Amino acid sequence: MEFEKIAGIIAEVLNIDAEEITPDMSFADDLGADSLDLAQIVMAFEDELGVEIDPEEIGSIQTVADVIDKIKDLA
Repeated sequence: MEFEKIAGIIAEVLNIDAEEITPDMSFADDLGADSLDLAQIVMAFEDELGVEIDPEEIGSIQTVADVIDKIKDLA
């Protein structure tokens, strides 16, 4: 999975520049995303990448790297 595609999806949902996103960034602390934003990001990943993330696992996603790992596990 290419990081640029994931960063692009996150950037589109949060309305920020994809080039500012790094894997170690926290959704809440660094990107200012709340739980609704994170749910929208997960839905965008599901639509764009054809994966399905268990809603109970969304709470464990804290960083960009967490979501990358989760998508790799599902691919």
